[in-house]
Amino acid sequence: MLNASVEACSPDPLAGARIEDLPQHSRDWLDRFQQQWDRTEGLWIFAYGSLMWNPGFTPADTLVAKVQGYHRALRLRSLVNRGSAEVPGLVMTLLSGGSCRGLAYRIPPERAAAELERLWLREMVVGTYVPRWLPCFSENGSRPALAFTLSRRSPGWAGDMPDERLLHTLRHARGRYGTTLDYLERAVVCLREHGIHDRSLEHQLALARSHGL
Repeated sequence: MLNASVEACSPDPLAGARIEDLPQHSRDWLDRFQQQWDRTEGLWIFAYGSLMWNPGFTPADTLVAKVQGYHRALRLRSLVNRGSAEVPGLVMTLLSGGSCRGLAYRIPPERAAAELERLWLREMVVGTYVPRWLPCFSENGSRPALAFTLSRRSPGWAGDMPDERLLHTLRHARGRYGTTLDYLERAVVCLREHGIHDRSLEHQLALARSHGL
């Protein structure tokens, strides 16, 4: 059953977190991206996973948008938030190839630098993601948006996943914010609310339901 309030009610995981405690390559990336956002318009973020329902900030604008060249996949290992070292969970990432529809958020200029640091503390704590500026297309045109992608060479990539392995994860993986199954269901529901139907995620959720999960 979907626990819609787990993340909202959990203690702030960023409390006490410091930029200087991040891996050096994460800090180097942050320095680079802090120099690159539009000081007039603000910072655009492309959300495709938990940032859609729990961005951690109040956006000035929210648009349904699409990026080309990357697709959403439930293929990033989660050893804390949605799983454990004993039973790794899964969360979304962007892998090269295809396209992805999600949400584009604009953070206004006066808040962009501070919110980018907070976002880095959330997403880049172990430096698994590769942050990129991706062209983001919406009904209001195209603009570069910050997105967190993953290399298939990363140790965090779960690789190809047969149904049996996926079902084991959905049945058993649980972490700080709940189960991988909760996460998958929340993603599907959130996407549907914005008129987006991700065939891969819909199939995975239907598979779980067909096995009594």
